[in-house]
Amino acid sequence: MRGIGLAALLASLAFVASGSDARKPTASWAADNGNGTYSNPLFYDEFSDPDMIRVGSDYYLTGTTMHTMPGLPILHSRDLVNWQFIGYAFDRLDLGLDFRLEGGKNIYGGGIWAPSFRYHNGTYYIFANVNRFGLQVYRASDPRGPWKHNRIEPGLHDLSVLFDDDGKIYAVYGARTIRIVELNQDLTALVPGTDRVLIAPALGMGEGSHIYRIKGKYYIVSAIPGAHVPMKCARADKLTGPWEVTTISEEESLGIGQGYRPKDSRRQNPPVELNPPDSSERLSLDLHQGGIVETPSGEWWGFSMQDHNSVGRLTSLSLVTWVDGWPYFGLPGNLKRTPSIWVKPNTGAVSPITSPYQRSDDFSGPKLIPVWQWNHLPDDSKWSLSERPGYLRLHSLPATDFWWARNSLTQRAIGPESTATTELDGSGLKTGDVAGLALLNSPYAWIGLLRDDNGYAIAQYDHITGKTVREPVAARHVWLRVHSNFDTEISQFSYSLNGKEFKPLGPDFVTVFQLRTFQGVRFALFNYNTGGAPGGHADFNFFTVDEPRPRGLTRPIPLSQTITLTDLASGNALAVVDGKLQSVSGAEKATAFRVVDQRRGRIALRTAGGQFVSVGVAGKAGGVTLKSGKPGDAETFQWVDLQRGETLLLSLATHRYIVAPKAPGAVAADHPGPAPDRRDGSCFGWKAVPR
Repeated sequence: MRGIGLAALLASLAFVASGSDARKPTASWAADNGNGTYSNPLFYDEFSDPDMIRVGSDYYLTGTTMHTMPGLPILHSRDLVNWQFIGYAFDRLDLGLDFRLEGGKNIYGGGIWAPSFRYHNGTYYIFANVNRFGLQVYRASDPRGPWKHNRIEPGLHDLSVLFDDDGKIYAVYGARTIRIVELNQDLTALVPGTDRVLIAPALGMGEGSHIYRIKGKYYIVSAIPGAHVPMKCARADKLTGPWEVTTISEEESLGIGQGYRPKDSRRQNPPVELNPPDSSERLSLDLHQGGIVETPSGEWWGFSMQDHNSVGRLTSLSLVTWVDGWPYFGLPGNLKRTPSIWVKPNTGAVSPITSPYQRSDDFSGPKLIPVWQWNHLPDDSKWSLSERPGYLRLHSLPATDFWWARNSLTQRAIGPESTATTELDGSGLKTGDVAGLALLNSPYAWIGLLRDDNGYAIAQYDHITGKTVREPVAARHVWLRVHSNFDTEISQFSYSLNGKEFKPLGPDFVTVFQLRTFQGVRFALFNYNTGGAPGGHADFNFFTVDEPRPRGLTRPIPLSQTITLTDLASGNALAVVDGKLQSVSGAEKATAFRVVDQRRGRIALRTAGGQFVSVGVAGKAGGVTLKSGKPGDAETFQWVDLQRGETLLLSLATHRYIVAPKAPGAVAADHPGPAPDRRDGSCFGWKAVPR
């Protein structure tokens, strides 16, 4: 695997060597393609258990933050695609030793999760559980804060709150058995005697409920627990029922297969055995757990998350099509499936292309930039931005290893590929100190500068193997880097003594999806002491994140170019034979198509004879032919980039994809969506050819 890691590392070396400045952050992932379309995911970093509201023409979003603090981020948008961070609901949450990583206790995989975001009568509310500590209620007159906090006992699993038209306030919660309980008017307690079963398990609902009242009916959207699962919707005229249930989203993996998994998720000590990636349909990572929102124009849009392997659970946006009173995710003719790329919502707003966060930090400000979150509650007396202006200073506290290191400063790693670099002055380290750059996950890995009885050394630790690679150094001033490719799940650590030439250290590290932290991989800056007592300090001069692929369109659409298309599954080319589009053996037989711009990321394919590829009404095999004249919907395709060089062609006539058969033969336009292994005939490679 080292070859993959080194290739990616070498590609990223130009970043620091070119004189990149942390004060000028590189482009970060943005879903807006700049041509009237957007790409899923909305964010290529962990944003799990999303909940969204619209207030007037403004949209607000929050999600789970577990053990990290500050918690419950609030994002704002005017167009549902471009989002900006505006605040956290809380800065600190101290409910005992486990929140502080003290006394051998922790809240990994716990903390605060599955929030319900609501607005009622001028007040914004966020309701969220904290394991063993009940239901937390946050309220504010401005979503930017300040937020007031109170607690309700007991906790309500994956709740959703409804301010009903009759003035009562309800919470629905639970998994498979959906329960309902009334909250009192000041939201300080449950109303005694009101807790009851709302929907029995026999109807097939799941967890992560989102309740709405729409045009006089009650709707509850939920997901069956797990990753390869459908999203269900229940509806009723009254809360007392009867309830009907249908599936509104299923089998949409966005072409993402399952990556590495620990064989035993309970095992904490190395070595850790891993199951290899599995891209079979049986283990596809489907969109699940989300809700719906209406725009002022009357469009409805769905939001949901996907277990996107080690980078975490990512949030996607789906057009909603109402059929017979049900809000199906997807397009007419292809319900329950979500395109990776589609036209942006009609919200009435025009927003610039933005990313929610600035990720690079030179630590020159009076505060940390908002993207940073501490691993558990920090000891504020042991870190500073002012003791050495322009540096983050971390004073070491005792810990047996990185997992238990207090005051580790983290931010979500971002895909599909990113490189994190930091400059460390370790002259203040004392014997037993270990300071550096980590990938916080389970298992984890780090590279750092340590000081022991033998002096200083650069070390790289791999929690999968439990092995440390170290090189003695005289320098106390080093640059540390990790390059992570979340397509391959391979990361490579390296270091430099001059900030220009970087030397790999340690083997390739495999990142995994796991439920021990219930979060994706995080970049972390840390300093701890293995001697059982506080040690010295580490000074970090900057932290930069470079993203070589920050857009959903990883290659520009080849507008006005002539291309050939090859099926990734069979290696066969697409060609026009006897007036029909067919899959043929032999690249030399491929038809060259002129790519004609149809605007909003849509194209038509024109042959040398001036005809266009055209899809019949049903899109069945043999029904993809040629047509003369001006291209209409039947001749127009949404160009869908799957972000690894693969392309799909989504027909506007069928809202389904062009698909080639396994053996040479007639092509169809009736495929619902890409398989996780991308070898189902719908994914194509393309190359430009001379006219």
